[in-house]
Amino acid sequence: MKIRVLFARKTIIAEIDRESAANVLRHHLPFEANVHLWGDEIYFPAPFKMSLGEDATDVVDKGTICFWVEGSSIAIPFGPTPISRGDECRLVAPVNILGRLDSNPNELSDIEEGERVRIELA
Repeated sequence: MKIRVLFARKTIIAEIDRESAANVLRHHLPFEANVHLWGDEIYFPAPFKMSLGEDATDVVDKGTICFWVEGSSIAIPFGPTPISRGDECRLVAPVNILGRLDSNPNELSDIEEGERVRIELA
């Protein structure tokens, strides 16, 4: 399932490739939230909850669409966070992997704290 991530100055497409995640998202789209930054990661609250998956991890590739269970938020790292070791993308806690951006994750580098984001079907 493809989703569109709309910011004030850009739109990014992502592929949600986990069937269970796609089913949850489909029932809650569209939704809007304010973006938060944590190092080179954006995250924003989601209007749903998920249980932590068996394959949850705290280190992911740049551009991975993640669900932070403890914070009920979608997180998208595009570089190191304050707890990363080197260039890795280490999140604050294990996350569920939902999918991946279709474009260069560095496009997120100019997103600002508090910016509005809208998630919808593409």
